[in-house]
Amino acid sequence: MPPIDMSSGAGTASAPEPDTARGSGPAAETRPVPGSGPAGPDCEDTLDLRLPDQFTALRADEEVGPSRTAGPTTATESTEAPPVPAAPAVSDLSVTRLGTPQDDDLLDHVSDWGEVATSVGVFHLVPVRPERDLALIARWMNDPAVAVFWDLAGDATVTERHLRAQLVGDGRSVPCLGVLDGTPMSYWEIYRADLDPLARYYPARPHDTGLHLLIGGVADRGRGLGSTLLRAVADLVLERRAACARVIAEPDIRNTPSVAAFLNAGFRFSAEVDLPDKRAALMVRDRALRPLLQHHHSP
Repeated sequence: MPPIDMSSGAGTASAPEPDTARGSGPAAETRPVPGSGPAGPDCEDTLDLRLPDQFTALRADEEVGPSRTAGPTTATESTEAPPVPAAPAVSDLSVTRLGTPQDDDLLDHVSDWGEVATSVGVFHLVPVRPERDLALIARWMNDPAVAVFWDLAGDATVTERHLRAQLVGDGRSVPCLGVLDGTPMSYWEIYRADLDPLARYYPARPHDTGLHLLIGGVADRGRGLGSTLLRAVADLVLERRAACARVIAEPDIRNTPSVAAFLNAGFRFSAEVDLPDKRAALMVRDRALRPLLQHHHSP
């Protein structure tokens, strides 16, 4: 269960247009450990709790990275971060995925999803390439506001292990840079929630797709970018993954800005779920409600 807190930054806990979906202060949600119990009875969804066949087949495999929730950033940096590497040029942001063959992609080729126009600029998800992106992502992870939720602070090798576990895995989780108007400004994890350990804690449906978001720069927090980008990426998932009926997120329940960002992006609060390292807010964006959300969001 990758991190998902997208609250706005700047430490504002108010619900409207929080900082960023995962923003600089994402809540790090770690994957549940085998044997932990399922979500409690207050879960809104009442589906059969039987796990999807794909999850059963993959369950014995080594889990891909800790499931963390990237969330709202708190707006202030308490320690001096390492120097920022030069942002890669837009033309350098093409990526070749490792792991799962292209004809058997569990997430329908994230690298081919393309750009999307938003009210804040042109946005593009670009799969991570460690040799190019590690220094930048590791710097973001060492921001104290981010580290409290993602738990990936420290030497760059800590972040590298987290990234490579996904890149050399079976393809159920794809780490990406979020590029806005040509500038890398956020870190995302697009993952198959129904094949993730998270599926043991809620009534998963086949092809449920999860999101984790971290807004990297302090200057990008607290401006409502999280909600805008979460809405755009959720729409992108539903457009590019025809079999997916729901987009899922599990921010730390304490990460108020992140939870607010998801709500502002059209997600609904489904339940509180006890995970091994946090109590999470299970957030759901339904395909069936998308037309209503689009109408409500239109000028």
